[in-house]
Amino acid sequence: MESLRFHVSLFLLCTSFLSLISCHCPPENHVALFIFGDSIFDSGNNNYINTTTQANYQPYGRTYIKYPSGRFSDGLIIPEIIAEYVKSPYSLPYLQPGIHDFTYGVNFASAGAGALFETHRELINPIELKTQLTFFEDVEKQLRHRLGDAETKSLLSRAVYLISIGRNDY
Repeated sequence: MESLRFHVSLFLLCTSFLSLISCHCPPENHVALFIFGDSIFDSGNNNYINTTTQANYQPYGRTYIKYPSGRFSDGLIIPEIIAEYVKSPYSLPYLQPGIHDFTYGVNFASAGAGALFETHRELINPIELKTQLTFFEDVEKQLRHRLGDAETKSLLSRAVYLISIGRNDY
């Protein structure tokens, strides 16, 4: 009886492990979206930093999303329209707690950001482009750890990179 219980437990453990592994394998030809920029592309990163520039109140999001989500829009932002077109999930804000799967991409954009470090630094303290690129390097390391070098290289070479920044610099 003890042996049967052990084997059943081992079987359940193995099947659970295999199902977890299979859940993290996206379709081979999927497209990851990596988004950099300012308020036009920000999907809510500013909700998680110390800034006065946030869109987590009405009327933002009222019509389409039904709640204020951090987007500086009442509807979808441009990267989400593109994601729908390529049949990919929306790229979540990089700073949103609990995000660990970057195989479909992620959004680094921050309202008020500029290509220059000095842009709005004293006033609103956005995540400027250099920091967004540092976040991307961290994502790349996590992908390499999770998927291996070859699969990460393949995923990043097929990815779409959306950049809209610099309007706030001058």
